[in-house]
Amino acid sequence: MGYLGDRAPTYAAEPGALPLADPGALDELVPDTVLEGARHGTYTLRATSVRGDSARFRGEARRDFLLTARFGTGDDALVLVALAGGDRAAPGAAEAAVELCRWIASTVGRSRERLADDIRAGRRDALRSGLQRLTDRGYGRLRAHAAELRLPEDAYTAGLRVLLLPTDPECKTRVCFGAGAGGLFRLRGGAWQDLESAEPSEPGGDGFRFRATVAQPGDALLLCSGGLADPMREEGLLSAELAARWADAEPPGLAAFLADTQLRLKGYADDRTAAAVWEA
Repeated sequence: MGYLGDRAPTYAAEPGALPLADPGALDELVPDTVLEGARHGTYTLRATSVRGDSARFRGEARRDFLLTARFGTGDDALVLVALAGGDRAAPGAAEAAVELCRWIASTVGRSRERLADDIRAGRRDALRSGLQRLTDRGYGRLRAHAAELRLPEDAYTAGLRVLLLPTDPECKTRVCFGAGAGGLFRLRGGAWQDLESAEPSEPGGDGFRFRATVAQPGDALLLCSGGLADPMREEGLLSAELAARWADAEPPGLAAFLADTQLRLKGYADDRTAAAVWEA
C-alpha cells in the first residue's frame, strides 16, 4: 500500500538527498531510520524513528530522537523507552530532543530500583509527583541551554514521551509520562483509546502528562511523537488500518512494524517516532 486516502502525499516515499555533513563532526550524523525490538516477561517491544518525507526531500537530518535501554537484570530490571521530537522549523529541535531523552534516561537509570519498586507496589501518587519533578528539571535544563545559545525557548525544546516497563512478569503496570507534542494510545478489543485525551495534562510543567495503565492480555500500547500522534488523532483511515494490521495475537516483526508506522497520508510529512508494546 503506497498511501492512505484518495490523494497522494506531496513527497516521494523513499529518501532523496542525504543531509549535509561536517567533516569535523561526523559523530553528529543522524541515520535516516533506527529500529529496535525486545521481548521481556509477558510483553514484546517494537520501536522505530524515521525521517519524515519533508526532511528526506530537503536533505535535512531527522530531528526526532529515540532511546531504548534496560536498567538492571532479571525480574528487577526496568525497560525505558524515551522519544522526543521538535518543530522542524526550530533550529535547536534535534539537539534538544537528544539532550532531553539522554538526561531523563540517565536519571531514571540511577533511580531504577526505587522506580521499579513503586511501579510494582502501585504507588501512583509517588510516581506522578516524582516523574513530574524529573520532567520539570529536564525542561529547565533546556531553557537554560537555550539562554546560553541565545535562542528563544521555543527554538530549543521538544515534545517528550517516556515509557517505563518492568520486566517482572507478575507486574502488569505500564507507566508513561512526558510533555508537549506526542501521544499514548491503546488498542484493546480491536478499538483504539486515546489515553491522553481521557486524562487532561497537569497545570504547569510544560503540560505534564502521566498515565499508569494496567495491561490486559491482547493489549497493544502505542507511544509516539507528534509526527504520528497527529494523524492517529485526525485521520481515521490510519488508526483503522493499524488496528487491522495489529489484530493478530502475534506482534509484527521489526520490518513489518517499520512498514506499519510509515503508512503515508497527504499533509503529514514530519518525522515519525513510535514504540509499541504487545501483551501476550
